[in-house]
Amino acid sequence: MKTFIASSRHAAGVLLIECLVYIAIYGTLTGVGFAAFYLCWNQSRAVVFATDDIANALRTGERWRADIRSAIGPITLESAADRQTVSMPETGKVVVYRFAGSEVHRETSVSAKSELLLSRVNTSVMSHETRDGALAWRWEVQVSERRPEPQLPLLFTFEAAAKLP
Repeated sequence: MKTFIASSRHAAGVLLIECLVYIAIYGTLTGVGFAAFYLCWNQSRAVVFATDDIANALRTGERWRADIRSAIGPITLESAADRQTVSMPETGKVVVYRFAGSEVHRETSVSAKSELLLSRVNTSVMSHETRDGALAWRWEVQVSERRPEPQLPLLFTFEAAAKLP
């Protein structure tokens, strides 16, 4: 009888050690899996943020180009150290693009309220030059990233041709 008890205790001890090894392996694999999932989740959010910022900047640039093209009079540019204002006379209204602080706003003389077009703007420079008898406008804008990790900078350049006065 002694032999039977001794062998069963020995087998029970081996099973307990095997279970502890399996639990350790399961915990390690689960930890690695969660780390990989978090990394993919974080990168996926970064892509969503970047695409939202790119789409918003492109919509704003196309709207700016449309306003430049529809201007019926001379477009005025006022620059200061930390702000820039561009006024475009259109049919029945004046459209004003204003960069101050880190935001770009669009205002019209018809409605007194200002519309926020871009936020988190690092730099915004609007300039003009005459090319072969046409007045060309250029807008260079840099939007900052939402994430603290260094990414590729979001730099955009928009160009539009305005009618000469």
